[in-house]
Amino acid sequence: MKNIFIILCVMSISIACSQQEKEDPSTKENNDYLKKGGWKLVWEDDFNRDDIFATKIWSKIWRCDKADWCKTMSQDPSLFEIKNGNLILLGKPSTDPAKDKSKYITGGVSTKDKKYFEKGRLEIRCKLEATQGAWPAIWMVPNATWPTGGEIDIVERLNYEPFVHHTVHSTYTQAGKKDPTKRTPKSTATAPINPDDYNIYAVELDTDELRFYVNGKQTFSYARVPEKESEGQFPFARPYMLRIDMQLGGSWVGEVKPFTKPVRMYVDWVRFYQK
Repeated sequence: MKNIFIILCVMSISIACSQQEKEDPSTKENNDYLKKGGWKLVWEDDFNRDDIFATKIWSKIWRCDKADWCKTMSQDPSLFEIKNGNLILLGKPSTDPAKDKSKYITGGVSTKDKKYFEKGRLEIRCKLEATQGAWPAIWMVPNATWPTGGEIDIVERLNYEPFVHHTVHSTYTQAGKKDPTKRTPKSTATAPINPDDYNIYAVELDTDELRFYVNGKQTFSYARVPEKESEGQFPFARPYMLRIDMQLGGSWVGEVKPFTKPVRMYVDWVRFYQK
């Protein structure tokens, strides 16, 4: 009788978890969109393993001094975790000045030289923890000189903001900082999120347009303008690598408020669809 009771409890928990996942509004809406649009899954990484790097798809991002986004990048193994089917990237204070002089250290991964994405829909389901100075990002770049080759920022969240930023960069958008005639089409937008939960972020890479989504709803688009072709307005019809990284501090996000508990990005899965 005791064994039967245990089995029934396990079955009840399994059914409840299945129903909870099934009834998640963001997941359901996203799945409905995929089915309606005829998208077919061609590649995924669900991180159901013990070693992040076992698939030979991901590499750690190295530190650099020229840009804010990579000034705290570190190879420290403690910044990279796999738990409960999630890739977890951490940002935390550096506790060993002799080993690393940076005040804060962060983890990031990239598919550089291993996997590229073109003409399809890339999705990432993740949860982004917040702290003052946190700047988690999910973005894409090609093997080309910046900004000529373009940059696609699928997700950037600053501090405790209840929304994310979508942005595209190119020679054209950079020129638009000084030349008002190069500020259309609009190259950036924000989209509301569930700030304390998982969200599904996506970008559709098309020959003539980029379309951004949060939880199955389109939140931004950026189209090719044929008359501006010679100005480098739409360099995005090419293969792009994916970068996912936790970042701390910078001129855009502001200074980091001192903290002791690590801040994390939880990446449930990455999926790529095509028609």
